Amino acid sequence: EGIEMVMPGDNVKMDVELIAPIAMEEGLRFAIREGGRTVGAGVVSKIYE
Repeated sequence: EGIEMVMPGDNVKMDVELIAPIAMEEGLRFAIREGGRTVGAGVVSKIYE
């Protein structure tokens, strides 16, 4: 709780609400991009309906 920044090599757990629907499943790898750069990557661990 209260984490504002993470550095390369850090691991975090977060809940995300997507702005557009997309097909996902547990175990799916994803990248977070901003301004054409990859700023994060992860694996879907749980899906909430």
